[in-house]
Amino acid sequence: MNLKLALRRLLKTPFVSLVAIVSLALGIGANAAIFSLYDQTLLRPLPVPRPAELVNLSAPGPKPGSTSCNQAGDCEEVFSYAMFRDLERLQTVFAGVAAHVSFGVNLAYHGQTVNTDGMLVSGSYFPVLGLQPALGRLFTADDDRNIGNHFVTVLSHDYWSLGLGANPAVLNETIIVNGQALTIVGVAPRGFASTTLGSEPKVFVPLTMRGLMSPGWKGFDNRQSYWAYLFGRLKPGISIDQARAGINSVYRPIINDVEAPLQKGMSDQTMARFRAKAIGVEPGYRGQSSVHREAKTPLLFLMAVTGIVLLIACANIANLLLARGAGRATEMAVRLSLGASRRQLLVQLLTESCVLAVLGGIAGLFVAQWTLSLIGSLLPPDAVATLELHVQQRVMLFAAALALATGFIFGLFPAWHSTKPDLVSAIKAQAGQPSGARAAARFRSGLVTAQIALSMALLMCAGLFVKSLIHVSRVDLGLKIDNVVTFRLSPSLNGYEPARSKTLFDRAEQELGAVPGVTGVAAARVALLAGNNWGNDVSVEGFERGPDTDAESRYNEINPGYFRTMGVPLMSGREFTAADIEGSPKVVIVNEAFTKKFKLGRNAVGKHMAQGDSGPLDIEIVGVVQNAKYSQVKQEIPPLFFRPYRQSERVGSISFYARTSGDTVQLLRSIPAVMARLDPNLPLEDLKTMPQQVRENVFMDRMISTLSAAFAFLATVLAAVGLYGVLAYTVSQRTREIGLRMALGADRARVRGMILKQVGWMTLIGGTIGVVGAYYLGRAAASLLFELKPYDPAVIGLSVVLLTIVAFGAGYIPAYRASRVHPMQALRYE
Repeated sequence: MNLKLALRRLLKTPFVSLVAIVSLALGIGANAAIFSLYDQTLLRPLPVPRPAELVNLSAPGPKPGSTSCNQAGDCEEVFSYAMFRDLERLQTVFAGVAAHVSFGVNLAYHGQTVNTDGMLVSGSYFPVLGLQPALGRLFTADDDRNIGNHFVTVLSHDYWSLGLGANPAVLNETIIVNGQALTIVGVAPRGFASTTLGSEPKVFVPLTMRGLMSPGWKGFDNRQSYWAYLFGRLKPGISIDQARAGINSVYRPIINDVEAPLQKGMSDQTMARFRAKAIGVEPGYRGQSSVHREAKTPLLFLMAVTGIVLLIACANIANLLLARGAGRATEMAVRLSLGASRRQLLVQLLTESCVLAVLGGIAGLFVAQWTLSLIGSLLPPDAVATLELHVQQRVMLFAAALALATGFIFGLFPAWHSTKPDLVSAIKAQAGQPSGARAAARFRSGLVTAQIALSMALLMCAGLFVKSLIHVSRVDLGLKIDNVVTFRLSPSLNGYEPARSKTLFDRAEQELGAVPGVTGVAAARVALLAGNNWGNDVSVEGFERGPDTDAESRYNEINPGYFRTMGVPLMSGREFTAADIEGSPKVVIVNEAFTKKFKLGRNAVGKHMAQGDSGPLDIEIVGVVQNAKYSQVKQEIPPLFFRPYRQSERVGSISFYARTSGDTVQLLRSIPAVMARLDPNLPLEDLKTMPQQVRENVFMDRMISTLSAAFAFLATVLAAVGLYGVLAYTVSQRTREIGLRMALGADRARVRGMILKQVGWMTLIGGTIGVVGAYYLGRAAASLLFELKPYDPAVIGLSVVLLTIVAFGAGYIPAYRASRVHPMQALRYE
């Protein structure tokens, strides 16, 4: 019965109801979309039995030697293979310990080769997770006992179902993984991708096969080679604190008795820190991924922003319900006098507000899908492939809960105020006499002031992020990226021998250079601005190294003509030539940051260096180039040296860069056919333009700036609607007062000034509060800003001007209408 009455009431005022539903839809939809991302990246547990029992292990502290880390976590979380086996054998607090690491894969099956991701896992990986196969079997300890001797693989469920048609006959067939023939022994369960968010391997391979999967890699016996990520499952009754104490009782003796004696050239202070190292044990129910850390601040900020938008929308609804309640005051009073209980009337009014909210929530699901599609257009392809950018069941439940909560909470005060048992006041109000509804008026004005404050906060934050993005877009890369197309070839993953790979790379350079319009071809082993880093300690002529001296430098291996093609000026010396090949004198080119760090001054050319902390200085510096960005657009340019890739014994993959004088779209279409002539079975990786690569490198800045600006615009529009509604209602309630003032001599300008004065005070108070709120919101998100403080005067000034214009624009129409009131008509009003 209440529901029917509520729907009937809403249909009586369709325009007002539509405005309310659209306002709520925008607020709820924005929140649901951001919650979808927040849920997937920060809340959702792994789809495994009892995920709360899983814990992640980390190994912070000095790590002399080589360290390799990826999106599963930072470099403090990786262990050596030897340490993993020691812990696996000696620990007593876990039901099992597992290791894993991602790797690049060229996957060939029935004559089709694709480049994708794989994951090397220990035999304990699937048992520790407690998973059961969808087909065949999963790995056990027997599949991971001997190094390089287990030619088996498990397929991911997605690859099996989508790529192979869910064909059960694939079991025990052969699939070629990085040139190695492996037997398919099983398929992982449905819904399980991996333990690393952002990594969706198509194949799982035993950890002991890394040497064959990554040609040239040798690191199983090296305790100073850190690369494996570890996790475990707690034994029943063991807490995390007990597990931490138990695993460190095993770890510390290994560190002190086995690994400490292996360290060379370490100072006493560093050795003390090395001996005091302890394993970190943290909850692992979400798996291991750097995304958890990197996405937390941006998503919390966006959740706060969308929450503010929803508050502004709800303030509009509360004001609408208050105004509607004032118009029904006589009805409520009469119903109370005829015997209806206040509780019945409260239920009726709250039902109406909840129906509005539910309709807004349903419409909000469409807004959420639209918002997710917008987000998808701002994310790099890898992120789009990982995330589910559609409205899921959990998002629907969140939207439903949000709708009911907003409907109840923001409908409560209007319902409570409208059902006050005061028949005389209600009748007087209808007769045109003061009704005593000052509390409601103050509440409405307070809501609008709060809306202005929240809108000011969002405008300022949006301004900060837009200005931050402008700063990012103006960063001097030190490179000329226009009209450059890039892609990568990895012949070693197809089983190529080193000599054959080099021949292929030479032919690829020649074929690319022959494409019409191509004016230069560059090649590099480390892809530019792709987030990758290669680093090594160096010894440099004239630079004294102490035990704890930072002598690390990034490096890359390139072809002759690289700097010319990429537009990096040569400051002194020479570029590499075709004569710089394996067996010829070793040479390098360094950047300005390298010369500064290692105090080479202006006479760097001709000096010598070595990779590592020992050995002869047998590499000559033959050139110095200007600083240019290497891994990240926003990071400071690191010390960097370049070697000719043709002087390396083994080169498994290369990123190519082709500069064209014509259209890059045409070049993008031409490259696959050109490379197919060299080897039709060799996949082309990451084919894109360099401007696209740069956009992907700063996608987080673009996403936050775009979304915060869109949400700030939305919040400002909603606040303007709220301000207009309150002033229009105020003018209608003060019609007789305004008419009397004009009858007594007030002119139209004074009447407009009276209304706009109210706007001015609300804008001043709300704007001031908003500026303060924006400062603290900006401080909380300061890590996301680039070369910008959270109190930028230009942004504050522009935000104040914009909001003032919007506020007075929204207030002018009611003020104008008030000034057009005819005194005699006003005095006869109602």
